[in-house]
Amino acid sequence: MLKPVVQEELTGCGIASVANLAGKTYRKMKAIANDMGIYADDKSLWSDTHYVRELLSYEGFKTSDNEIAFESWDKLPDRALLSIKHHQEEGIDFWHWVVFKRIDGKPFVIDSASYLPSNIRVDFEAMHPKWYIEVNKL
Repeated sequence: MLKPVVQEELTGCGIASVANLAGKTYRKMKAIANDMGIYADDKSLWSDTHYVRELLSYEGFKTSDNEIAFESWDKLPDRALLSIKHHQEEGIDFWHWVVFKRIDGKPFVIDSASYLPSNIRVDFEAMHPKWYIEVNKL
C-alpha cells in the first residue's frame, strides 16, 4: 500500500514531492536538502525548478531538460512532477508541486498538502497543471 509523504512545512511541497518519488520520509529528505543548501522556507523552491531537479538527481532520477506544457492527463508519462496552483506574487510565478504516477495503467496524483482528506488524488478535473517535468529512474 502506498503511504504518501505529507509536507511538514507550509512551503515544503518540493521536498515532499521528491520524498514521495524517492521513498523517503519528509524528515530524511529535508535533512538531505538542507545539507545541499536547499530549505523549504526559501521561496525559490516553489518558483524555480532548479532545486527539485538537484534533489531528484541526488536521489538517482533523471528529469526532462525543460518543463513540458500540460496537454492532458492521458499524455503524461508514467512518472512526472506537476506544477499546479499557479499564481504570481510581485511578478514572480509560484506553484505547488505534486507527483503524477501511473501504475498498472492507473493514474493518480500524490499531493503532499497537509490539509487534504486524502493525499492520493484522482480528482483530475479539480487540478489544473500548467506544465510538468518528466522523471525517470537512472
